[in-house]
Amino acid sequence: MSIGQAQESRRLVDLIAVAAAVLASIALIQFAADNTTVTLAYAGGLVVLGFIAFIAGRAHAAGGPRDAQPELPDWSVTVSAIEHAELAIAITDRANRLVCANAAYELWFGSSHAPPRLPVDGTSADALNRLGRAAWREGQGAGSVTIADEDRSWTAEATRAGRADDYLVWRFAPVTRSNPLAGMATHITGLLGRVLGAAGIGVALVSPDGMVKAANPLLARRGLGDERASLAGQEFVKLLRSDDRERIFFAREGRKGTPQTLVQVPLADPDAAAAEAVPGKAMAEAPSLMLLIDSGIGLGGWGGEAKGQAAQLQGLLEQLPLGLAATDRDGKFLFANPAFRRAAGVATVDLPPFPSDLVVPRDKTAMSDAVRRHGQGPASSGDIAVRLRADPDEPVSLGLAGVRGLGEAAVLLSLADTTEEARLKRQVAQATKMQAVGQLAGGVAHDFNNVLTAIIGYCDLMLQRHTPGDSDYDDIQQIRANSNRAASLTRQLLAFSRQQTLQPEVLQLPDVLSEVGQLLKRLLGAKITLKVRHDRNLGPVRADPRQLEQVIINLAVNARDAIQAHGGGEGATGTLAFATRRVEAKDIRRMGSEIIPAGDYTVLVAEDTGGGIPADVLGKIFEPFFTTKEMGKGTGLGLSTVYGIVKQSGGFIFAGNAKAPDGSVKGARFTIYLPVHEASEEELQRAVAVQPKREWAGGGTVLLVEDEDMVRAVAERALARHGYTVVTASDGDEGLELVRAGQHQFDMVVSDVVMPSMDGPAMAREIRKIAPALPVLFMSGYAESQLREQIDIAAMHFIAKPFSVQQIADKVAEVLSQARV
Repeated sequence: MSIGQAQESRRLVDLIAVAAAVLASIALIQFAADNTTVTLAYAGGLVVLGFIAFIAGRAHAAGGPRDAQPELPDWSVTVSAIEHAELAIAITDRANRLVCANAAYELWFGSSHAPPRLPVDGTSADALNRLGRAAWREGQGAGSVTIADEDRSWTAEATRAGRADDYLVWRFAPVTRSNPLAGMATHITGLLGRVLGAAGIGVALVSPDGMVKAANPLLARRGLGDERASLAGQEFVKLLRSDDRERIFFAREGRKGTPQTLVQVPLADPDAAAAEAVPGKAMAEAPSLMLLIDSGIGLGGWGGEAKGQAAQLQGLLEQLPLGLAATDRDGKFLFANPAFRRAAGVATVDLPPFPSDLVVPRDKTAMSDAVRRHGQGPASSGDIAVRLRADPDEPVSLGLAGVRGLGEAAVLLSLADTTEEARLKRQVAQATKMQAVGQLAGGVAHDFNNVLTAIIGYCDLMLQRHTPGDSDYDDIQQIRANSNRAASLTRQLLAFSRQQTLQPEVLQLPDVLSEVGQLLKRLLGAKITLKVRHDRNLGPVRADPRQLEQVIINLAVNARDAIQAHGGGEGATGTLAFATRRVEAKDIRRMGSEIIPAGDYTVLVAEDTGGGIPADVLGKIFEPFFTTKEMGKGTGLGLSTVYGIVKQSGGFIFAGNAKAPDGSVKGARFTIYLPVHEASEEELQRAVAVQPKREWAGGGTVLLVEDEDMVRAVAERALARHGYTVVTASDGDEGLELVRAGQHQFDMVVSDVVMPSMDGPAMAREIRKIAPALPVLFMSGYAESQLREQIDIAAMHFIAKPFSVQQIADKVAEVLSQARV
């Protein structure tokens, strides 16, 4: 009997028992009351109660354990479930905190890093941030990105999960970089080795210490007498012997066997060999492919006796993933397989007569001498670093081996096809360089902002003691104006390094273009026509309007200079056109871009008639301090500032050339993608409930903590002039001791962020343990958004350096007014 049948039987027995009890009670009531009406009423009441009990029981049975409250997740079970040796899996919550991860994740990234903040390069970090946002937004359709550090690459995916969609499941699969030598041992012991053996060629893979790793059956048969025997672990040189004429024979066969021609092909990374400090070191430390060929066999139509076997061998060499070619003693090409042609950049054209025709003119002599030396001297091998004409910027290592007994063939050349690997290396190097320059620029700008804060502050204090008309008033104004100009340069450096303080607003791009329209016309002059065209139904974007104006102005100045340079001077005529477009998520998917995540965008396109951007310049135009203008006519920060502002605003920028109707290059085109902003409920509520601005004039006691003496002195005098009692400290330790001493009742703390010993955030956390409601105002030259990501302190306020006397006084009053509400 099943469990269900047993339960039904028990319910039937219970029902019979209850029915018997009900009938007995009805009979007792009839006997005691001797009244039919009372008996019927009693029976009806029992029926109603029984029906209610029956319904409740069915509901309980239907609910069962499913109505029980869900238990908290057992993460130990989850960790066991996600264990995977070749796949890193991590789970994060909405605060991007690591909830659990498997062993592969901890091995590759460490448990102290939670996605998307992983120890990868800058480009990968941006891609992970976009992937995380897309996963929270789209759930299952976020797609995947490729990330990398200095050593490895992974494909990353993120999926929203959980009962309330409050977790992200991250998966990282390692990317196996293509290696033309991978699986060589399998090919040697497999079909390729048997085919080579049928042609009379023995082949072995030999380690740098001379031990055999794999060999084809022919070599096993001639070396050990049994083609099924394994040569793995045998010393290769002990399989051979030579006579007084330096002819090579198998040791087992002796001089009774046929002489062999030994060809050694070092399997070294060409890029590593080209970059090594000691020439030939990479070749000596790499495994080699050893070919043992009967001296009577020739290659191809090169003059051997067994031409049928040679033709078969040539066909086999054409299938090898390693680029191989052969020349005669005079250095003239006899043969080159497709892999060699691709690596040399001549896959679609005829093979030139000589190897020296493949390299740049500067390397021709060295190449010719190397081929002649290996072709006419004793059999030897080596490598040479050359620059190919197809890619003169990337040196490659070309392997050479002198061979004998192959008919006309005298030199065997080897070259690996590393085009894709070189492209990836260039991309990583470019991204690393941009990130390093950005960090350097940000650090320099931060230190320079401290100097400018002191200069601007002292100018403000001096101007308060002078009036217009004084002999020193104009000089002080000039100092202040030039200090502000220097501050704008530091803002450009911070914009490139994406450390600038932005004040984003929800806005429409046409409104920003309209604001700067008159200024653009003055910048361009009367000879250059400005055209503006807007698409309909543009989505709003969230960005700093002043920074977007800077982007538009920089693009306009760049276009004006290009038009004038292309047209012959300031009188040149041309056109600059700005256009806004609406791009939906389906359009992005149709584009198939690996850079822009799917979503709705508002696009700004700037197109000029300045002749376009040369191909060799196109990849460098966003680098800081790179300019094609004459000395003294450009800082090289214009387009790098544009790049930094767009990236910090969450957008993307692309540079290219616009084509004329006849197909020629008309001018440059810059395309900026800004994501459409979707207002959250919190933003909508904040927009409805606008708080009135409160003025503060009550004074107060301020703790000022700043390690730079000149900045501390300026801030102290500025606040004291506005009626505040200022107590100063030179570092975080001193500031904390002043609060602990309790001699002053502080109303707020004004502190620098980066200080020796104890920094500003650490001091603020300790002070909050003593005075939890004490407001804190941080001063820094770094971006506010960057600091807020790193500093998690409630009631934290921020003022950017450099600031004027009036700005810091107004900011302190604003913070105190909010604290007293």
